[in-house]
Amino acid sequence: MRHRKLTVKLGRTSSQREALFANMVSNLILAKRIKTTLAKARATKRLADKMVTVGKKNNLAARRHALSLLKQEGAVAELFSAVAPAMKDRQGGYTRMVKLGKRMSDSSEMCILEWVDFVPKAKKAKKPAAEAPKDAKAEKKTGKKAEKPVQKPAAKKAKKDEEKK
Repeated sequence: MRHRKLTVKLGRTSSQREALFANMVSNLILAKRIKTTLAKARATKRLADKMVTVGKKNNLAARRHALSLLKQEGAVAELFSAVAPAMKDRQGGYTRMVKLGKRMSDSSEMCILEWVDFVPKAKKAKKPAAEAPKDAKAEKKTGKKAEKPVQKPAAKKAKKDEEKK
């Protein structure tokens, strides 16, 4: 019986699990949102919430503890500089899981794991074809931008027209 056994094994050895969770939490900290299976997200959510709690302490011992678990200095720096201060008023529940349905290949339940206060950026609209440069094809082939003719100021142009007459 597995009463009171909290470890989710995910078919991996303990060192593989530790590396998987460290990598997933680091990616969550850096990217603010990750797409993964439901089982991995549930296990990762526990470690991510603990890392925010460690980050809220903001001392050297907490930073070293986070580095020993996450193994990535950039993720630890981001945790202490951006993520933990944003969650300082929240008492827990730092992450959210949004279920996406089943994956086509193997029917695994998929979800998005993200921070509660994360607001995704709106995607930029593509430029209409009318605004595209005229020599875009030539530009792609040569790798150089087509030079535009230099337009002369109206005063110089008018002066030349007078000279011709």
